[in-house]
Amino acid sequence: MGLGLKWWWWWLTVTAVGVGVVVTSENKHDNLVSRIAFGSCANQSAPQSIWDAIIKFDPQVFIWLGDNIYGDVRLPNKLFGRKRNIGPWKNTERFVPASEQEMKSKYEEAKSNPGYSRLRQKTKVIGTWDDHDYGLNDAGKEFAGKVTNQRLMLDFLDEPQDSPRRKQAGVYASYTFGPTGRQIKVILLDTRYHRDPLRSDGTILGSSQWAWLEKELYGSPTAVTIIGSSIQVISNLSATTGPFFYMESWGRFPKERDRLFKLLADSKRGGVFFISGDVHFGEITRYDCATGYPLYDVTASGITQAVEKVVPMPLHFLVRFLAWFTPATLRVMDGNCRRKSCTYGMPNFGAIEIDWHATPVTLKIQVRDTDGDPVVGVTAPLSELQARNFNYVTSNEAGKHQRHCHLEINQPGIVRYRLAILAYCSLSGLVLAMMGLIWLATLCCCRCSRKKKRE
Repeated sequence: MGLGLKWWWWWLTVTAVGVGVVVTSENKHDNLVSRIAFGSCANQSAPQSIWDAIIKFDPQVFIWLGDNIYGDVRLPNKLFGRKRNIGPWKNTERFVPASEQEMKSKYEEAKSNPGYSRLRQKTKVIGTWDDHDYGLNDAGKEFAGKVTNQRLMLDFLDEPQDSPRRKQAGVYASYTFGPTGRQIKVILLDTRYHRDPLRSDGTILGSSQWAWLEKELYGSPTAVTIIGSSIQVISNLSATTGPFFYMESWGRFPKERDRLFKLLADSKRGGVFFISGDVHFGEITRYDCATGYPLYDVTASGITQAVEKVVPMPLHFLVRFLAWFTPATLRVMDGNCRRKSCTYGMPNFGAIEIDWHATPVTLKIQVRDTDGDPVVGVTAPLSELQARNFNYVTSNEAGKHQRHCHLEINQPGIVRYRLAILAYCSLSGLVLAMMGLIWLATLCCCRCSRKKKRE
């Protein structure tokens, strides 16, 4: 009896260890990875010719960063009437959730796209979500359909049925690629499932995801760590584009962003940078006062959605001028940009290349157009992105006079709001010009009337 019990415990221990190995190594891949592509904001019903350029880049991994489909339903714009959904006096939302069947149908349409199908055949595809595939524009933890839509999104990504992602609250996950010494860790955040309302300065990740993220960052070191966030981490353009429009970003939750930066600094993890989507243009931003080394955020948005496509082609110059005119203290501005603003407002994707054979190892991060040509890019030796002795201070206390430490929200009012000032001055000038024309027309009419009376 004792011997049988001993053998039973031995079998149970071996089985448990085996299962543990399977679970913990599920997202580990030993082949050397040197090319990763990523993208976001792909309307499943729109043409997606960009897949040809992505396939030509030949990525070993492709990362979805959200809005992988546009699942919610956009209502017609109404400026007046009982249900106004645009303008400062709107009283209803522009978007409503779709049914489960509608969401499923849209995912099937996206998955069957010929270009994307070819990519899936040769490339490992992973991803997270943003609001439109989460189920509702700008939605957070209050959204009732998040459990159902999590299952549909994971089905779209071909997530195994026994994956931990199907059991947890949220779609956050991590993956490790490459052999020891040349490993790349990809951490994908869920900025929707636990997010508090906008303007609350509450939480984005929620307590369970924060605990998980801390464990990931303090875990085994890797040469490169890529943190994927559906919304921008470093840039906070809403601080300069208000009151006309606001974009979601970590900057609108300053306590959460400071917590993230402090966690990175305390973990002493090297080789970290962010990738993000959401905003319908591409750019690279940089923050130098978080970890002791340059912290980049590469934004690639979108596969189909782009700000310049919203306006007629003759007005593209106006969009580019406004992008250049809007203050952006953290944007990387150099001669490698195609546009003077160092943003790109047409369809794009992100490209990461690591030259493991160079001395030192070199990291190249770019935003590329539909032809696969770079429009914005940064090349840096990996040795520059290494943790040093650094005591983190909150973003409000960071070096206000350093180029990549001065946050948008800390700029002088006349600089921060120069877009609004330009708009109001232009509007005032237009109103004055119209009043002048009316006055001249009235004056001419009066003179003509007097002349006729004299005759």
